[in-house]
Amino acid sequence: MRGGPVQEMPGHEQSPPTKSVPAVSPKRSLAKAVSWRVVGTTDTLLLSFVVLTFLGPMLGADEQSHTENAKTATFIAITEVITKMILYYVHEQLWGRAGWGVFSEAGRRRETKRRSGAKTATWRVTASLDTMLLALLFTGSLGTAISIGTLEVLTKLLLYYFHERAWGRIQWGTQP
Repeated sequence: MRGGPVQEMPGHEQSPPTKSVPAVSPKRSLAKAVSWRVVGTTDTLLLSFVVLTFLGPMLGADEQSHTENAKTATFIAITEVITKMILYYVHEQLWGRAGWGVFSEAGRRRETKRRSGAKTATWRVTASLDTMLLALLFTGSLGTAISIGTLEVLTKLLLYYFHERAWGRIQWGTQP
């Protein structure tokens, strides 16, 4: 079974202690990837449109109509569905193998807030770089790409943290 040793968490009684952390199934990682992608893509679409419409011309992007900005934002969002699904799945599988911040409580897999925070940070770096590269590809403007990526960091850190906490309460796809 994958996973490391169960960690003793202060204030958390474990009954009975097991030798390894419950493993995370690939189906669970895929379901999390899909649910996050819906949230994340919607956020990227809206942020890209707002930046292109209001900040783009000041940052070096060509001034375009709202329709053209919506089209460019849609291209960024649709392309990121593909790139981020792959990146998120790999991220989940790597974290699923790490035993840090995971413990067993009443036979159920639990994750600490620190683990959720660390996963949030590592994912955000990976995902923001991906978004910036896609925005640069579709706009040709480094300033616009950096603006979209920077705003995305702010919104998605919060969104992702709550996504992780919600999935931490769902036991489906964990193997006791």
